[in-house]
Formats: sequence, structure tokens, C-alpha cells
Amino acid sequence: MKNSINISTIAFEDKIYKKITPFDSLPSPKKEEDNAVILGYNCEHVSFSYFSNRIDIWYTEKTIPKGTPNSNYLPNKNALVLKMVFNGNQTLVANAITKVKNPKPLYTDIGNAFVVNQSEFEEIIIKSRYDRISIFENENINFDPKRTIPKEAELVPDKVYHFSNGSVVLKKIKITPALKNSKAVFAKLITKSNGDAYDRTGSVFVIPAKKDGVLTTILDAYLYGLNKLPVHIDKNKKEYQGIVKENSYAPAIEILSFFTPFGVDYYNSKRKINNYNWAKEVVYKQEVTSLIPTEEDEIWIGVFIGNYDIGGHTVSLELDVHPAIERKNLNTTVKYINPLFSTVNTMEMSGQNYGGLFANDTLRVNFELKENIKNLQLLYTTTGHGGWGNGDEFVPRMNKIFINGEEVFKIIPWRTDCATYRLSNPASGNFLDGLSSSDLSRSNWCPGTLTPPYIIPLSQLQKGNHLIEIVIEQGANEGSSTNHWNISGILVGQLDNIDN
Repeated sequence: MKNSINISTIAFEDKIYKKITPFDSLPSPKKEEDNAVILGYNCEHVSFSYFSNRIDIWYTEKTIPKGTPNSNYLPNKNALVLKMVFNGNQTLVANAITKVKNPKPLYTDIGNAFVVNQSEFEEIIIKSRYDRISIFENENINFDPKRTIPKEAELVPDKVYHFSNGSVVLKKIKITPALKNSKAVFAKLITKSNGDAYDRTGSVFVIPAKKDGVLTTILDAYLYGLNKLPVHIDKNKKEYQGIVKENSYAPAIEILSFFTPFGVDYYNSKRKINNYNWAKEVVYKQEVTSLIPTEEDEIWIGVFIGNYDIGGHTVSLELDVHPAIERKNLNTTVKYINPLFSTVNTMEMSGQNYGGLFANDTLRVNFELKENIKNLQLLYTTTGHGGWGNGDEFVPRMNKIFINGEEVFKIIPWRTDCATYRLSNPASGNFLDGLSSSDLSRSNWCPGTLTPPYIIPLSQLQKGNHLIEIVIEQGANEGSSTNHWNISGILVGQLDNIDN
């Protein structure tokens, strides 16, 4: 108080930081007329307006101690704040003034703390509240047939591996206590072009390391080839590898469906346009709490970008793990995660077929619920593809889902907001009518965006065997343009935890 400054401190990543705030830089109060007596002191009333919030303060200058519960709201250097009311509905009132003998400071070496400014201190505060698990950092995803496939016996946690001619990066991570006890988990992906000019299909996915009776996963195909995957045959006798769950096989759990922009970063300087301030990168972030199998000890996390470019793309991926504050409710349930189907061909660069069966067939998957699931939902992600004007990328198509013969969901998945992301697409083609390719509306995706899943409630489903059917009005192929759909379906919910 004697120096008329406030020093705020925080410990973060084994360092102590401090912010120094002069009193005269604090928000200025407005004098109010209704005084009050608190703890025997006649207290004056002032109010602050801060970020459209009203904070009412009652304070006295007659006490030896000085200060405030919130360092932003100090009427003057002689004040002791005894009451605060936030927006008229949250009240904090002092009930005693007690002298503490031999108080110990929270940090003993404040003099050597790192001095930071206001904005830096706010950043540190926010970062200190949650954990960040780095998965990939500036990893290259490209087409490189010379890449050597690692041997299964050599796979270890926390090491990055490249598969499918370089188009997939994969890492095994441990499930930390923070992940197990999290309130929310977000996947944050950053992409930049490293030479590829085109918009590409991308997927972030999880493969459980513990197979739980499943004999085969997509990891087996990455290691030993497509012939490890079970084959689904449509009415035209065309084969699709590993697209539905079977007794011995489960598809990967897709946690992010994304699309790269046209050449962000790499092509920024190669196509300069006045008043077009190209983005330096694209950041995708989505909550994936229900899709991370936190009952496992370890999981594989991968990123796929379909491309045949030697430069390809650069990706960074992290999980942002936010803690559960109400600990009394932790571990009373366990997650139920059951991937039923996925036509996202993450082995495209190894010959895995596109999901083009819907033109002549219905995708059918039999599944069993071994017990009743709380809050059972189907997370359904769908995007249409097939170039040129009449391709399914540019033509709205109906999607329908049936369970046990009953229609439970239908939608025409479509995005009309793609022009919003023009500044992430420097290499996008510009047409004579003034449009850019990245502006065009598409079947549920845009260059440089995420495609979040539709959430379909299925609380009516009980324990037992069921049949799910996916019907898409896929158009006919046009010349060399092949229509296809990337879809994934994952059942999620909660199971009772028998240990509680």
C-alpha cells in the first residue's frame, strides 16, 4: 500500500511470475449515496463498471488493514473493502477482521520473480488452469513412398511414426490422471501448407491400445497392409476395406473431421492481392471429451491428410485438458465408446477405396448393446465429395439413418458459409464471375474448416442386438469424377462404474 502499487504473483511451470499494477491505473469508481454499517464500520458505497458488469463496493478507511478481495476494485489506497456485489446477484461480505500471527507469504522469493505485463499475466493465469498434452509439433504429412514402415515390436509410446506413404502420423500416449479426471477435453489442431496447394480431407482419430476382444484395428493395416482389414462388398461386388465394425474388427474413433485450406502459409507470398491479408495458419479446435477412452492406460492418436504432394502439410496437435472442479462426482460413471462405421479412408495413399457404395447400396451394421447405456447418442459425421459441377461435393444430397427399420435421423448436410474463410485460402482458384473456389457451398464442409458431428439421441435403445442402416442419395459418377461420402458413426454414453 505504501508504494501505491499492487503486486500479483503466480507460479507456473516451475517459475514465479509477478505483475505490478499502479493504483492510479485501476478502474475508477462512481460514488453512490447509500452507505452501510458493516462490522461496526460506517462504509461508503461506490460502483465500478467493468466489461459490461456492475460491481458494487462498500469500504471503510477507519481500519489499520487495507485491501480488497479483488485487486481490480480498490476505491483508494486507504480503503478496506468489506462488501462486494456482482451484478446485483452475487454477494461477498466480511464477517470478521482477524489479525494473523506470523503470516507466511505464499511465495518467499518475490524479488526474483519474472516481471510480466498485464496481458502476459492474463495468459499465464489461463494456461495455469488446464493441462496441455502435446501430441505432434510441426510434423510433416506428405506423400513419400520411400518411407519405411516401422516394425510392430519396435513401437514405443511418445514417438511419432509415419504410415501409409507418409499421409498418416501416429503416436501412442499415456492416459494421464488429468485426462481421467477431466471435465472437458479439446483437440487443437494447427495446419499449414508445406507445398500442397489444394484443399484436402483430414481426420484426427484414436485407436485404443487395449483391444478388448477386437483382433484387428487400422493399426494392423498400417503395419502389415490393407489385406489385414475385413472387406465389405456392395451390391455391385465392389470391395471396401475396414469400414464397419465386425466381431473381430473395430474402426478408428474419429475425433476431428477437418479440411485443409488451399495452400495457407506456403502460397501467401506467391499470390499477393491488395487488401487480402492471408492467414498464417488454420487453427481447428473442438471438444472431444466423450470420444477419448480414458479408461485405457494408453491410446494411439493419429492425423491423416489425403494428398499426393511431396511437400504436403505441416500439423501440430495438442489435447487441452480442463479439470473437473466438482470432484465429488468424479469416477461415478465410465465412458461408453463404440465406433460402428467409418468410410474415412485414412489409407487412401495405400489403395483403400473411397466410400462410394451409397449409389447402389445401403450401409448396414449389426451391433449389440451388452447393457443399457445412459445418455446413449450416435455421433454422425458426414461430408460429400466428387468434383466438378454435378459432383456430390457441390450438390445437396439427403442422408437418412434407420435403426431396427425405424427412421431416427435425416438431413441434407450443407455448408453455405465457405466464403467466410477466404483469407485462409491463398491458392484457391478465382473465376470469371468473381467467385473463388473456396467460396462455393459444399456438402457439409469448407476448405479450412472442421465438420462437427450431428448428435442423435438414442435413449430408446435397450440392451440387445440392433441394426443401423445409412442411406445416402449419392449421385452418379461423372467421367473421372467419383462421388463418395466420408461418414463415421460412433455410439457414446455412460456406464455405471461398478467400483463405486
